[in-house]
Amino acid sequence: MAVDQVLADGLGGILSGDEWTVEREELEAYGHDETEDLSFLPEVVVRPKDPGAVPAILELAHRLKVPVTPRGGGTGLSGGALPVRGGIVLSLDRCDRILEIDTGNMVAVVEPGVITQVLQEEVERVGLYYPPDPASRGSCTIGGNLAENAGGPHAVKYGVTSDYVMGLEVVLANGKVLHCGGARRKDVAGYDLAKLFVGSEGTLGIITRATLRLVPQPEERAVLLASFSSLRSGLDGVLAVFKGLTPSACELLERDAVEAAARHLGRPVPVPGAEALIVMEVDGFTRDDVERQMVTAGERLEAAGAVDVRVAMTRKEREELWALRAATGEAVKAISTYKEEDCSVPRSRIGELVMGVKEIARRAGIRTICYGHAGDGNIHVNILRMDADEATWRDRLPAVIEEIFSLTVKLGGSITGEHGIGWTQRRYLPLQLGPVEMETLKAIKDALDPDAILNPGKIFPG
Repeated sequence: MAVDQVLADGLGGILSGDEWTVEREELEAYGHDETEDLSFLPEVVVRPKDPGAVPAILELAHRLKVPVTPRGGGTGLSGGALPVRGGIVLSLDRCDRILEIDTGNMVAVVEPGVITQVLQEEVERVGLYYPPDPASRGSCTIGGNLAENAGGPHAVKYGVTSDYVMGLEVVLANGKVLHCGGARRKDVAGYDLAKLFVGSEGTLGIITRATLRLVPQPEERAVLLASFSSLRSGLDGVLAVFKGLTPSACELLERDAVEAAARHLGRPVPVPGAEALIVMEVDGFTRDDVERQMVTAGERLEAAGAVDVRVAMTRKEREELWALRAATGEAVKAISTYKEEDCSVPRSRIGELVMGVKEIARRAGIRTICYGHAGDGNIHVNILRMDADEATWRDRLPAVIEEIFSLTVKLGGSITGEHGIGWTQRRYLPLQLGPVEMETLKAIKDALDPDAILNPGKIFPG
């Protein structure tokens, strides 16, 4: 694909030769993310070393009306980083400096290319904690987390990415730079613009700097594994835990997920015959506090029907239990071609969601595997193709997804809790949002990006 000469000349005037490329191999590498079986070729890949170049890049793209698709670590699951209109892929992975860790104000100031786990490890060195922990934290970036409002297992106690955003520097579609928020704890001067950009999937502006809230690092942790003889009792166990206790994580895995993860890790199934497992973590600042929480949790789970409860207190034991949950996603992917949805409902309704999904799958004659962040109501529903031929899979899948999403919305939920709408979920957004809500979203998009050059083709149906 030949790049427009005016665009090439413009980029050449802004960036050094190793900061942009039109080489086919590089274009293909940046034409896909972790979304299943989708690839779109950009005209050019731009990887600036300094976020200070972004305003000039966007001013050029705005003037030439060239689409710009921002990209973080490429770990997205809804096609948010796919350049579906070609143009420029703007990757900020090289803008990866932690500019400041301010222990007095308990904030970190970072560039968007910082790997999430790197930030977590750096702040832990000074006794602080950055809780958002998506499954891909070892490779995803803060910029991508901000764009998708990433969550993770610890959201049940600590919240999601937006709960830690205090300030942003954002480059708008026309190249102008917007500053909003900062290290101050209170600020009601005008609209909360920072929160507008979090979760906007790169469709409103490009985040080039973030000021993030930190909290004290819990000194003690323990992990519990509880097994149940039925999926229904496991779901009841999730609700039982929260009667007087807020764990830092509470994950549910049905039997098929557990068996797949065990095979993937090459280890035996921890509790053979169990239909559901709960992996739960508690944390605190004293060992006595953590042990008290563990006792309370164990009692709640046994009362709900747990047939076995195991507690891991040492770091090695905790990591072994978490490894099972961490392996689940890749393990399920290895079974078959699949489609993953991350439905989110109020915690009290997760039982209705999961059992409803199973009934939908039964009627459609398909297989599903459910697991995920049950403590905050965010369940990952994996629909597996298995031995269905391509035509049957392609024809049957949309109706199944629509029925699952319709059930989710009926239960007061959202069609996505952390993966975003992106490219793959656009057609389903009107199931959740009505005409007034959709018109409002479009008005915001039109006001900030009237030429629709920022991540076009995302979020909105059509």
